[in-house]
Formats: sequence, structure tokens, C-alpha cells
Amino acid sequence: MELTGKVALVTGAASGIGRAIAAELARAGACVTVADLVTVPTGEGSELLDGKPALSLQVDVSSEPATAAMAAEVESKLGGIDILVNNAAYFADIDYRPFEEIPIEEWRHVFDVNVMGTWLCTKAVVPAMKRRGGGAILNIASGTVFKGTPWLLHYVSSKGAVVALTRSLANELGSAGIRVNAIAPGFTESDGVMRRAEFFSAQRQLAVRTRAMQREEVPDDLGGAARFLCGPGAGFITGQTLVVDGGSAFH
Repeated sequence: MELTGKVALVTGAASGIGRAIAAELARAGACVTVADLVTVPTGEGSELLDGKPALSLQVDVSSEPATAAMAAEVESKLGGIDILVNNAAYFADIDYRPFEEIPIEEWRHVFDVNVMGTWLCTKAVVPAMKRRGGGAILNIASGTVFKGTPWLLHYVSSKGAVVALTRSLANELGSAGIRVNAIAPGFTESDGVMRRAEFFSAQRQLAVRTRAMQREEVPDDLGGAARFLCGPGAGFITGQTLVVDGGSAFH
């Protein structure tokens, strides 16, 4: 229970990777807030975290007033913020297409959520972390950045920006005792992906074939890495991106 006494905030935590990470942090003893664009009722939120108490918030991470209010409510109700997992992202509803066919509004939406959302949430929680004497921020990037995955230029570019943001923030926040790292998952069979299972069929098969460990990646595969990077065992690790994809992209 290495995270006992810690307060964690996980965005995009209603389902998929965010849900799995939130549950794992709760199992490690953290008091976890689940935040998502959709409402997660209190009862459902508690079940999400294996019966442990959870604060559930509805938030649009691309909105500065919304992220500021989110951080203020967590600190007010739970006493502070020690861990932030920037998981909220726009991916599963994107169609694969050549880069010149990407609609401008879709490009902007991807960056608003995946990049600006990561920045805004970080900006919102850092003052609370400083008041606690430090903290851990974990950003969710993507293995596509290291593989040059085609037909998703806006998504891949946004996750490349998350890697760059992670490195720069680690330098800015290190003196405050705040560590900033990232996890880069491979193609993961999250709830959103499985909702479009037929559309993603070829990508799912390709992902398995290109891995050293040839099986599907599921959200629970990310929990242990997140728990480690948010915990005391990673106390001298910052600015790093850990690829968790069964051995497809070596970084």
C-alpha cells in the first residue's frame, strides 16, 4: 500500500485505460478522484475503484475554467493533490485517413483534448502539489510516436507533443519536487476501441503480430507501470517515457 495517504486525480477515468489506472492506484492505497467528460455516479465510481471511496467529477479537460474548478474541488474535499494522471484523450472515434484529408476542426479537437488538456490539467494541479511539497504527474502518450504510424497524423503528432511536454515540464517542476513521466501504450483494447471493434479489426491483428509478446493489450496491462511511476519506487525518475506495448516499439 505504497500510496496510502496520497490523493490521486485521474482524467478520462470513466472507462478503459483511465479506469484501470484509477483502480490500480486505489489498490495501492491512494484516495482517487475519477474525472471524465461523462458523469460517473458516486456509486458506480466506488465500484470502479473496488469499493474504495472515490470523488467523481465531470470535466472537459480542454476548458481552463473547468480544469481549475476540478483541481479546487479535489483539494477542498480531499485535502490536496499528490498525483495527476493525464489520461483523457480523443482517439477511438477518429477515422484513419491520409494526412491531407484530415478536417481542420478534427485536428484542432485532437490537439485541444490531447495536448491542451494535458497542459491545462497540469497547470491546475501544480499549485496544490507545491503546497504538499511535491507530487507525481503521469501523462499517457502513445507507442505510435516511436513507430511513425500512418493515417493518424494529428493523433500521432498530439502524442509526440505529450512526450515533449513531459520532458520540458520535468525540468520546470523538478525543483518543486514534482516528477513528470509518461507511459506510451500500444494499441489497447479499451472500451472505446471495442465499441468499434469491426472498424479496428485490421489494426488489432497487426498490433498482435508485431509484438514480441503476441497477444492483445488490455487496459489492465497499464496499471502496474502507472502505479510504479506514481509511487515512491520511482522517486528519482522524471522526464521519462516508458513504452508498455508487449515489445512492439523499442524505446
